[in-house]
Amino acid sequence: MQFKHPELLYALVLLIIPIIVHLFQLRTFKKVPFTNVAFLKDITIQTRKSSQLKKWLTLLVRLLLFAAIIFAFAQPYSAASNRVDKTVETVIYLDNSFSMQAKGKNGPLLKRAIQDIINHVPENAPINLLTNAKTYKNTTIAALKKDLLNLEYSANQMPYETVLLKSKALFSKGDHTLKNIIYISDFQNNSSNYNLEPDTTLQRYTVKLNPVHTTNTAIDSVYLSNVSPTKLELTALLKHSGTNTTIPVSLFNANTLIAKTSVTIAETAKVTFDLPAQKIINGKLEINDSNLQFDNTLYFNINAPQNINVLAIGSADDTFLKRLYTNDEFVFTSSSITALNYNAINTQNLIILNELTRLPQALITVLRTYTSNGGTLLIIPAKDVSVDNYNRLLTHYKLEFSSYLKTPKRVTTINYSHPLYNNGVFEKRIKNFQYPKVNSFYRLKQNTTALLAFEDGSPFLTAQANTFVFTTGLATENSNFKNSPLIVPTLYNIAKHSFKIPKLYYTIGSQNTYEIATRLQQDGVLSLVKDEDRLIPRQHLLSEKVVITTNDAPQNPGIYTVMDANTALQNVSYNYDREESALNYQKLEAQNNSVLSSSVGDAFAALKSDSKINALWKWFVIFAVMLFIIEMLILKFFK
Repeated sequence: MQFKHPELLYALVLLIIPIIVHLFQLRTFKKVPFTNVAFLKDITIQTRKSSQLKKWLTLLVRLLLFAAIIFAFAQPYSAASNRVDKTVETVIYLDNSFSMQAKGKNGPLLKRAIQDIINHVPENAPINLLTNAKTYKNTTIAALKKDLLNLEYSANQMPYETVLLKSKALFSKGDHTLKNIIYISDFQNNSSNYNLEPDTTLQRYTVKLNPVHTTNTAIDSVYLSNVSPTKLELTALLKHSGTNTTIPVSLFNANTLIAKTSVTIAETAKVTFDLPAQKIINGKLEINDSNLQFDNTLYFNINAPQNINVLAIGSADDTFLKRLYTNDEFVFTSSSITALNYNAINTQNLIILNELTRLPQALITVLRTYTSNGGTLLIIPAKDVSVDNYNRLLTHYKLEFSSYLKTPKRVTTINYSHPLYNNGVFEKRIKNFQYPKVNSFYRLKQNTTALLAFEDGSPFLTAQANTFVFTTGLATENSNFKNSPLIVPTLYNIAKHSFKIPKLYYTIGSQNTYEIATRLQQDGVLSLVKDEDRLIPRQHLLSEKVVITTNDAPQNPGIYTVMDANTALQNVSYNYDREESALNYQKLEAQNNSVLSSSVGDAFAALKSDSKINALWKWFVIFAVMLFIIEMLILKFFK
């Protein structure tokens, strides 16, 4: 029990006054001699005892009466914590991610949660509300009702730590408020686990909504499993949770159905379609699943093939380069330094300096500009070059040759984490294979990360941004690297990475980067267009291409056309992340400063109970009245 005015309790000291008065009013009985008093003695003793008992009872009742009055004026109350003179602030986090499409006992989890919020929160009570996409600060349910009823599902779920930080930012500063956070979610298993550190400055209420069924089928991904000159083999990976089911799969090109099949799926299944090569496909895969809807469709694009321009400069043997950079994927040209057309450099995606003995200053200047504009450069030095001459170019990339060593070395280390080698080049890490060897090489002054390294850890191939440098020539008399299995993935992937051709599709919410081969006019920009939607993505203009980067935009899935003013350049597809397709949920337990509920109504009932202040002064007034009546009855009827 607590008191609003505890200082009034000092008045209890005054209760000593009735006690003192009572003691002074006690009278001693005088003895009066009288003859034949045998019967009077009994009456005298009984009267004396009755009188003292009546006065003691009256004193006790009066003390209780005055004490009850004092307690009533002190205004006692009971509460879960000290909530007097404090305002209550509440932040509601409403998870509107795609997994909330799952059906509960009374319909989709999100729609039911919205109705419960509207029903249980007083219309004009001040609240703050967070969703995965929006924040509503210092508002009321009356003002939010329309927005809540029209709330759409979001592709990105906020981590619970981020929700906590955003909620704290919405609370007022200081200790004069009681802070409550209500988490409403299905708490699906994902990268963010709901296991927050206890915080005594606020109270958390956790509402875990449970779906009735956890069955769902999703189109997980699509990829080209085989490519030939005449056809493309497209494979779709489907994932399923629940009992075995048979589901139809449809393939569209634009709005035209071009193939349809069905597949029986337990957990995963693959569906393969044959498509004609050299044909533009604006594809859409579709399944019919009554559970989650967002993962029933996947868009993809197969654009017209775009060859990569590769230029080799030098008079050394380039037969191995011609065998690698074939006409079906590349436009390979070779030129000696004397016949080089400098104007053609900016149109290339990859330039290879093939064992030049000397680099002209004009070429060094052009290559610096070329790489600064996003071009990719591969340097293969000749034997016994002028170190100072090469360093004029290498210093621009924070690299320098120090000395030339005629010491045989073996290439024994592969940097598997580098993008050249981490995308399916190797099925597993190779420990025993025929190591390439060299007879001589250049030392580097800098400690750089090696893509391929010698047995002593020094680099055989290193890279700085979009510039790759071999530390030795690849001529047969100096190295057998041309005969090594490593040469194909190394040089092929360097060329492939020189131009980021758009993938089949991209994921909304991730950082996506691709290049569009075009030359924009001054002040020109590219835009992404789908029906009535038009957006201008972040883009970096280079001499012969534009690098486009997207993150949260676009927000809707579909096939977008990259437009230069009114000219369509190519199509790009975007899809939602499939992470929420698996209906697996976290097992939550009650934590400190956290109340766990299974419905929104229970959470608000617990919040109301914890926030309730029970005033007790009325009871003490009633006690005082009752004691006053008891005193009157004692004085009137007690004989």
